[in-house]
Amino acid sequence: MYFDGALNLDGAGAGILFISPRGEQLKYVLQLLFKATNNAAEYEALIHGLRIAASLGIKSLITYGDSKVVIQQVNKDWDCTQEKMDAYCKEIRKLEAHFYGLEFHHVLRDYNVAADVLFKLGSKRALIPAGVFVQALNSPTVKIEEEPPTKPDLAPALGQEVLVTDPDWRAPVLDFIINNKVHERLARRAANYVVIGTELFRHSASWGTLSMCISQQDGV
Repeated sequence: MYFDGALNLDGAGAGILFISPRGEQLKYVLQLLFKATNNAAEYEALIHGLRIAASLGIKSLITYGDSKVVIQQVNKDWDCTQEKMDAYCKEIRKLEAHFYGLEFHHVLRDYNVAADVLFKLGSKRALIPAGVFVQALNSPTVKIEEEPPTKPDLAPALGQEVLVTDPDWRAPVLDFIINNKVHERLARRAANYVVIGTELFRHSASWGTLSMCISQQDGV
């Protein structure tokens, strides 16, 4: 069995080619109608190929693929958690029970041309030739667990200034005038304001008027 799958500009697809000891061929095209990576497409091809073989009663199977990552992972030479493909690897392990003999071999792309042509038919959603089976997949075969998003570090780094926004813009000005808290950035700004009772007013030197200051919430 030869398998191939990938994502290109047209979409994602997969192809599977069975060749019997007598030279008879079965060709399958998978149209992946969901967001898939190159490795996920390769695994979809391999898993569906193994399922088809099991349904046909095949007990001994040699598979060939040009994805070194997938072949190394299913052969347990590489950790399957790489590229978040552990769920696909677990499905492969389940399918292995259907076979007496099952081998996975890596081949160069030049030796996987037939499966490559089939995968491209699936990715392009092209017209499928007679004698080729086609299946559209709306969702991945396995459930891939996504890692939870990393929470941002809320602790300020050394030398950084943390700005805390106050919904009432009047608070720092009132604090400066009433409590005499010195803040160089507010000194010039506070000179334009006066407190009467507990209310803050802005006075205009040119017009000689006082305007009551309200919070942003009160002004909505």
